[in-house]
Amino acid sequence: MGLGSFIKKQFIDVLQWTEDTEGVLAWRFPMTDMEIQNGGVLVVRESQVAVFVNEGQIADVFGPGTHTLTTQTLPLLTNLKNWDKLFDSPFKSDVYFFSTRVQTGRKWGTQQPITIRDKDFDMIRVRAFGMYSYRVADPRKFYTELSGTREEYTRDNVEEQLRGILMATMASSLGGAKVAFLDMAANQALMAQEVRGDLADAFARYGIGLDEFNVASVSLPEELQAALDERISAGMKGGLSADKLSGFTKFQTATAIPLAAQNEGGIAGIGAGLGAGVMLGQAMGQAVGSTLAPASSHPATAAAPAAAAPAEDGIEARLEKLKGLLDKGLISAADYDSAKSELLKKLIG
Repeated sequence: MGLGSFIKKQFIDVLQWTEDTEGVLAWRFPMTDMEIQNGGVLVVRESQVAVFVNEGQIADVFGPGTHTLTTQTLPLLTNLKNWDKLFDSPFKSDVYFFSTRVQTGRKWGTQQPITIRDKDFDMIRVRAFGMYSYRVADPRKFYTELSGTREEYTRDNVEEQLRGILMATMASSLGGAKVAFLDMAANQALMAQEVRGDLADAFARYGIGLDEFNVASVSLPEELQAALDERISAGMKGGLSADKLSGFTKFQTATAIPLAAQNEGGIAGIGAGLGAGVMLGQAMGQAVGSTLAPASSHPATAAAPAAAAPAEDGIEARLEKLKGLLDKGLISAADYDSAKSELLKKLIG
């Protein structure tokens, strides 16, 4: 190799980054034993930023475009090197390229439940999952705070840092938001709105811009969800009034039909059960009605308990109930015929 070839190899005429590897956010141009030729060309593509670093200090930042490197186009670097006139010799600086493209479709989730204070349930632990997107917004901060002098800084590297920031910010934001869990669960956009502002500020400290943030689901751990279900159930039962009692009794009767079919005797034994259920419902209705009704000013004229209906009337009522269930499709014709036969035997016998 001749001297001329050796010298030519040591000079860099064009500096550029083609981003041939997915997920790289910062890349250092290889400068080993090479210098930048005076008048060389720097090519910065759209969605890129180039940063010149001289002896550990950021000198110049270039946006998209083609730049000819001279003392006029490198004002800060020229000042740092004390060039008081146009330089003719090559120079050497570290050049870092940063990708400013939006990193989309990044998933986040709470590996451990976050404990927050809830106005309805006091202290609870919640899990949440969703997606977010971000970009390198300030290459100076990103370089000084995260990527540093590494040859390559990837999306995986930065997201490992972002996960910790995201979890800490969510715990702080949700804890001070005073938004009930039920409101968050019903409207994920509300939860995302509560977190987004604080999260954007936390990301900005590292030169990262938060582009999008959404919450796909929010839930409780299984044991807390079971406790919440019990509380909701108790609240529903405790809130029954006289006008709701009849419907609740019908609901219980309807839900008991498939269970009765699984028991010994099948649907044939439902006649007696229906009669007992109807009588129980009537008794409960009378009890609630007497509690809610105003006291009579003439106790002596209060209605006497209704006389018990004859057994035949009770069987006829059960038959009518069975026919109603058949008409509504709650039982099959075979079940109806079987139950009807059992009741008729009692009536005739």
